[in-house]
Amino acid sequence: MEILVCVKQVPDADVEVKLNADGKPNVDSIAPVVNAFDGYALEMATRFKEANGGTVVVMSIGSDNVKDSMKNCLAVGADEAYIISDVIVDADTLATSEVLAAAVAKLEEVRGKKFDIVCCGKESTDFACGQISQELSEKLGYGEVVDVIGFEPKDGVLSVKKETEEGYNMLEIGTPCVLGIIKPDYEPRYPTMKSKMAARKKDIPVVETGVNAASPVKVVKVYTPAKKSAGVKIKEETNEESALKAFAMLVDAKVL
Repeated sequence: MEILVCVKQVPDADVEVKLNADGKPNVDSIAPVVNAFDGYALEMATRFKEANGGTVVVMSIGSDNVKDSMKNCLAVGADEAYIISDVIVDADTLATSEVLAAAVAKLEEVRGKKFDIVCCGKESTDFACGQISQELSEKLGYGEVVDVIGFEPKDGVLSVKKETEEGYNMLEIGTPCVLGIIKPDYEPRYPTMKSKMAARKKDIPVVETGVNAASPVKVVKVYTPAKKSAGVKIKEETNEESALKAFAMLVDAKVL
């Protein structure tokens, strides 16, 4: 099967992001990494390929600034990587999914093959909107399953393991389809020195879809949430007195 994994480069989530004087996040000094959920999607796609055959392709919207992330993807299982160079003004999920849908069609044209499975991470660690896979499946006209922790072929369709609040459901979906991937019960593999060297030699074509996507959503303000004040400790002589004082404080604060 031909599997496409959509990858986003994000600031390292382990580093605290502070705001500049203009209110915008200061991420210039933070090393960019592959979004964690996209890493899970790539690992899941690679394991599927290793067990069943096929090709894993990764793509990311950006420029030369995402090339290192694409190289890292090639070093941990991807067979091909593409950079989608379209510029999105004030990108949100609607504009991004529009470009991604056009990129799917463009890559299918360039490669001469249709994708059977399009994988997206559940959400990105920078904005955590969690909408890309749904919007992309709508624009492609494909069926979709979200919260996926595993998938495998079964009688001409895909058997998909979907996590729920109670446990998980086993679903079947035809291809082509879109899968929204969450963290499985294993971690992504690390690259080896050999795989890193091989990835460095691979070409990463730059593709432009020509889609003029602009977000209808405008960011009004970005700010750091106010720190919560310390709680009040109530310790009267008896439990009844403590309860009465707490009740009185709630009334004064107009909570009750």
